Amino acid sequence: MSDDVPGRGPARDAAVVVARDDEGLVALLSADFPRHGGQYLFLPGGRREERESPEDCARRELREEAGVIAAQLCPLGTYAITLGSTARVHLFEARGLSLGPQELTPSERDFKLSWWTMTDALDAATEGRFLLPAGPLALLLADRGGRRLGV
Repeated sequence: MSDDVPGRGPARDAAVVVARDDEGLVALLSADFPRHGGQYLFLPGGRREERESPEDCARRELREEAGVIAAQLCPLGTYAITLGSTARVHLFEARGLSLGPQELTPSERDFKLSWWTMTDALDAATEGRFLLPAGPLALLLADRGGRRLGV
């Protein structure tokens, strides 16, 4: 198996962010994915750019997709994206949020931002409303860590 993605070159690491505001609400994005049968939820995140650290990728994607700047970024874990690739997904929780405008690319123009309780976000994950697995995993890890910290 190869790390190369046909037409795109070598696989790149990604970052996904659970952004939680001072009231504990989580930033979720939604968009239509017709190839996958409808509208799905997802967390801000995306592929690392060349020479970009996982943390810088997380901060950039959070700012671009959700219009959020985080004072603190806490790592939740790093996992393989697939068994056939060395690319990893880096999961983070963001706190101390400042809100600004989304900086969406043309392919992201339909991304809608909303704020959910952690319970409702986890319920949506168990209902199959997320398309990609990194979001539910990051939510679960952030929730478990937050409960240990009394958040």
